Amino acid sequence: METELDFTIEEATIQEIQHAFAEGKLTARQLVDFYLHQIESLNPVLRGVIEVNPDAQQLADQSDREKERSKNGSGRLVELGELHGIPVLLKDTIGTNDKLNTTAGSYALLGSKVSRDAGVVARLRKAGAIVLGKTSLSEWYKFRSLSGVPNGWCARAGQGVNPYLSSGTPCGSSSGSAISVAANMACVALGSETHSSIICPSDHNSVVGIKPTVGLTSRAGVIPMTPRWDTIGPICRTVLDAVYVLDVIAGLDQSDEATSEAAKFIPEGGYKQFLNENGLKGKRLGIVRHPFVDKMQDTAEFAAFELHLYTFRQRGAEVIDDLKIDHIDTILEPNHSGEISIMMADFKTSIKVYLKELEDSPVRSLADVIAFNESNAELEKLTEYDQQTFVAAERTDGLGEHEKAILEKLDNLSKNGFEKLMKDHKLDAMVTPGSRACPVFAIGGYPAITVPAGYENDGMPFGICFGGLKGCEPKLIEISYAFEKATKARRPPLINI
Repeated sequence: METELDFTIEEATIQEIQHAFAEGKLTARQLVDFYLHQIESLNPVLRGVIEVNPDAQQLADQSDREKERSKNGSGRLVELGELHGIPVLLKDTIGTNDKLNTTAGSYALLGSKVSRDAGVVARLRKAGAIVLGKTSLSEWYKFRSLSGVPNGWCARAGQGVNPYLSSGTPCGSSSGSAISVAANMACVALGSETHSSIICPSDHNSVVGIKPTVGLTSRAGVIPMTPRWDTIGPICRTVLDAVYVLDVIAGLDQSDEATSEAAKFIPEGGYKQFLNENGLKGKRLGIVRHPFVDKMQDTAEFAAFELHLYTFRQRGAEVIDDLKIDHIDTILEPNHSGEISIMMADFKTSIKVYLKELEDSPVRSLADVIAFNESNAELEKLTEYDQQTFVAAERTDGLGEHEKAILEKLDNLSKNGFEKLMKDHKLDAMVTPGSRACPVFAIGGYPAITVPAGYENDGMPFGICFGGLKGCEPKLIEISYAFEKATKARRPPLINI
């Protein structure tokens, strides 16, 4: 679709949109209206958006007035935030102190009232972004029932649909954010990840997702899953856009003590300086084939991955192939590693704190949520999608000796596995196909970036994932940006409505 002023919005980057604003080819109101039209047209099928901000158009008009006031004599924009006039969709776990709900996709929290914007939302608003609405997700991060609730399903929105292949999974839990960005219902969205929830849906919906080092972005005002591993990150169509957003949302927040420790990782001058087309040159990239690659034979993804290794070498990277992570099979099985046990104990404790801090809420504890679901079984499809994980979590009693032993085990698995691999081989990043390596990054709080890498014969997307040690976002940005520029693998979906 083109505006009356001849600017094509589909697939436009933040930078291109800002240039169009500056040149008078586009207004924030036109941009918001375009996305609202996209949502109205596509969302009944894709179900990527739960709820639209009723004030979005008013906020866009305000943004346009601010732009007019900010122009100097030569017509250039001055003193406006980096995301000024850019509509942003938020995962429906990220609190907004406005007319939007924050419900984790569940009717149990419908009508609850947060006391303030989430830390990342406050940063977005300060940068001039327009909150467009909330995206769907795997309800309660799929933690209501790990085996029962499908990826991308929640009671409030229904089943999210992959825009590339309706029969393919959108993955989760940040499914709606990835679906919406892929389908041009927004150019920017935020997701959250505890265990694969940004990387997997971004991979499956052919968009870019950044899982930041835990604590690099504030979790204050976000419905918690497991605070020791929770992180908030951007989901966009390009690395450039994702880095623009990361620059805005990263930083210290007195309401989240984890940001105090992670703030030391933020480089002076921010992250945009690492958008380097030659960023692969001189990088050492580690390839762990078992079990990430060796089960992919005879797929388009396998062939593409091998081709991408060639691209790395051609662009000046040193590829160290066929590496191994000690105890990788244990790490990748969250029940065996004990990761699920920690999630259950932490979730029960942290969700109670979150619910009690709400100004108004129909539920105040996990037990209340369980009871609500039982009383509203038809609404929440409880007979089909049960809540066995919730019930198991309710039986936990915080971090006892058993859980502390698991945490020590997980710490040792990280130090003696992934960290040892990275340090022994002096790697800048580990490179893996798809989202299979997410548990490695989850238990250590490590960062990762996924970039579109190709499509299967049926059209199902796949990505390539770059992961590293805590605070290595600058290296990952250089690598992923250079890879994206070299391959230009992403294509927009062909949606048949």
